[in-house]
Amino acid sequence: KGPREEIVYVPCIYRNTGRQKPDFLATVDVNPESPRYCQVIHRLAMPNVGDELHHSGWNACSSCFGDATKKRNRLILPSLISSRVYVVDVGTDPRAPRLFKVINSEDVFWKCNLGYPHTSHCLGSGEIMISTLGDPAGSGKGGFILLDAETFEIKGNWEKGDKIPPMGYDFWYQPRHNVLISTEWGIPKCLGYGFDPRDLKKGRYGRRLNVWDWTTHTYVQAIDVGEDAAPLEIRFLHDPAAAEGFVGCTISSAIHRFYKTERGDWAAEKVIQVPSKKVEGWLLPDMPGFITDILISLDDRFLYFSNWLHGDIRQYDISDTRRPRLVGQVFVGGSIAEGGPVTVRGDEELQRQPDPFVIK
Repeated sequence: KGPREEIVYVPCIYRNTGRQKPDFLATVDVNPESPRYCQVIHRLAMPNVGDELHHSGWNACSSCFGDATKKRNRLILPSLISSRVYVVDVGTDPRAPRLFKVINSEDVFWKCNLGYPHTSHCLGSGEIMISTLGDPAGSGKGGFILLDAETFEIKGNWEKGDKIPPMGYDFWYQPRHNVLISTEWGIPKCLGYGFDPRDLKKGRYGRRLNVWDWTTHTYVQAIDVGEDAAPLEIRFLHDPAAAEGFVGCTISSAIHRFYKTERGDWAAEKVIQVPSKKVEGWLLPDMPGFITDILISLDDRFLYFSNWLHGDIRQYDISDTRRPRLVGQVFVGGSIAEGGPVTVRGDEELQRQPDPFVIK
């Protein structure tokens, strides 16, 4: 429990926009009582062009609960394409963050033989862990970088042993069940330049949830969720005793529930399927939802996810985790809005194309 956030930090990306400008971190005022409510109040530009900032993470979080020496005063910004990692000071002046440290890509390459960093999580050990998509050459490799949470120096790899997943992306861990589960997007040198349907059926996109022993740091199990599923965001329920959670599969547009079995290993079952829409004026005749980010509410009552292509954010009641129920939906953009270049010819869910989203 804590006070409502008054500011939020948003990574903003220029790569592939045609503008040769560095990505930046935007600070947004979200205090309803503020005269600058919902406005960008500060921009912190990165020192390089073409990084593609991705998912940010904190230097301290609930893993450090009870340790009074830990403060949430640094934001970790991995760069998906350049393989740099930026550390931002958000403690000195939260409304005007400043750059604290740059971890150069050659350090990531040489010290860990990894590249294309994605998700950052703090650990209760006082370390920061960052998942990667591949090796320095852009081939797939699902490893993890360990940083010291005080100096932000690279300590090396988290994973141990000879077995390494062929791809990586996101991860979540649950120490009470001695497990970390990671996901797979695809091979960086293929997907780094946009989605190409010709890469399908060639093993270039992920299909597995990868299970790790939390104590020994070893890779112990793979759970297959389907060819070219591309499982991305993975979330355990927040209840620290819970042995289940959800993962969103982008290309297959499905949500799978993963869980611990009576045998002590892990399994997954599909619990939500977003149907594709028959379309004209688009890349393919069938447009999937393309699920990207997912979230679980802090009370474990609701699952939220975004259909990146269709443009809707969905809310599901997960009181029964095996049978989620759609209870909320809002369209905030996407490719099927009325009046756009795409015409929907067949839709299992909607009677008509949604109205365009207009910010007034």
